[in-house]
Amino acid sequence: MARCIMVQGTMSSAGKSLLAAGLCRIFKQDGLRCAPFKSQNMALNSFITKDGLEMGRAQVMQAQAAGVEPDVRMNPILLKPTGDTGSQVIVNGEVLGQMSAADYFRMKKTLIPHILKAYDELAAQYDVLVLEGAGSPAEINLKADDIVNMGLAKLVNAPVLLAGDIDRGGVFAQLYGTVALLEPEERARVKGLILNKFRGDVEILRPGLAQLEALTGVPVTGVVPWMELDVDDEDSLAPRLGRTVAPAAVDVAVIRLPHISNFTDFSPLEQQPGLGVRYVSHPRTLGEPDLVILPGTKNTLGDLAWLRQCGMEAALLKLAGRGVPVLGVCGGYQMLGQTVRDPAGAEGEAGASCRGLGLLPTATEFAAEKHRTRVTGQITGAEGLFAPLNGAHFTGYEIHMGSTARLEGAAPLAALTGEAPAPFTAQDGVCRNNVMGLYVHGLFEEGDLAARLAALLMERKGLTPGQAPALSWAAYRETQYDRLADAMRAALDLPAIYRMMEGSGRN
Repeated sequence: MARCIMVQGTMSSAGKSLLAAGLCRIFKQDGLRCAPFKSQNMALNSFITKDGLEMGRAQVMQAQAAGVEPDVRMNPILLKPTGDTGSQVIVNGEVLGQMSAADYFRMKKTLIPHILKAYDELAAQYDVLVLEGAGSPAEINLKADDIVNMGLAKLVNAPVLLAGDIDRGGVFAQLYGTVALLEPEERARVKGLILNKFRGDVEILRPGLAQLEALTGVPVTGVVPWMELDVDDEDSLAPRLGRTVAPAAVDVAVIRLPHISNFTDFSPLEQQPGLGVRYVSHPRTLGEPDLVILPGTKNTLGDLAWLRQCGMEAALLKLAGRGVPVLGVCGGYQMLGQTVRDPAGAEGEAGASCRGLGLLPTATEFAAEKHRTRVTGQITGAEGLFAPLNGAHFTGYEIHMGSTARLEGAAPLAALTGEAPAPFTAQDGVCRNNVMGLYVHGLFEEGDLAARLAALLMERKGLTPGQAPALSWAAYRETQYDRLADAMRAALDLPAIYRMMEGSGRN
């Protein structure tokens, strides 16, 4: 069975996901077969595996760092929030149901057999498993029923690295307070402390590190520097979502919906010469972009209401009326149509219905069953401003509840092929002049669609299209994982981490 190491944090966004990815890359470089594992993830960034199952995007990123195919066993439980107090619960890649937080907490321990089955199967296949916790292990109101932090560490006999975020300040209090709030048995599992996201001279920290070790009885395993890396972000705390100014000639504005999902769809656009991507949550900061993107959402009806209440709908319609290109993806595509109906209550109240933005001749109706598949596609029905995209190729995946019908004889935008759950062909999306929408996530990662869209926007602005990026998105991503591993090798006491793992894992 595989050895293991677990990364926990003093808070959300302490850098657990990135540290786990770096360890995955290091172990891969050291010749070990490595896989990530997170028993329970709460995120709206999700992914569809080759066999049509849904998992958290963070574990996909870590699997890529480890050089292995993403596998739903790496994230057996995924919670996708639909509001402040409820989530869609996904177990082993399939929807279990919609639950309130209270209902989920009452039943989540019944999911432990699923967690251990996934863990044991991975442990039999790999040499090392890198586990990631969630939030903080010192959330004392939740500890009794924990299945993702110390509760999981106990179940699988995992040594723990506890990471704190020094960039936010108060890192010594974060680490000391977290350790102090743990039970003695839990405290014994913490084998090393990591100060993450440090900017400056480590020597200045030495006196504090020594005192921290004396107070906690736990060695400091490393001080990891702040790194400007371009890898997939976990969720709504992602730094890129705070970018409000386009850092390039062509301004691409992504509407930051309250329940925005899969915003990583647009990261590859940032690698196209001349394109800058920013995120907008208020109409006064929308300005005059060269492209507006309505992204995916876990709550189409709720976010449509938000667009109207905050004035964003009026601003979008004004831009579209002036000929500004508009692209909708998944939930954003649904919003662009004439109507959105929820007869069975897939998003909330049964029978709910809402007027769409009216920019595309489509009508959407939700259903209880989720559509999940990987696809390869080609743009075939672009018109007007987007006509130069015809013939462009892309790959990606679909995750949506229900279907969208084309009205008024509208032609499909794209031809799709896929393999899961069985080989199929399909049509997707609609284009009407300067407005285009489709369901496919990840559509800019492979193929030439991103480059052709960039060229179209540059030419429309009277600029000469730049040279295509020297590296494909996949190759560029590999360079980022190597940079991460190099920085962590220099910062961490790796021999100590290897010693921690001796005798770890389930027997």
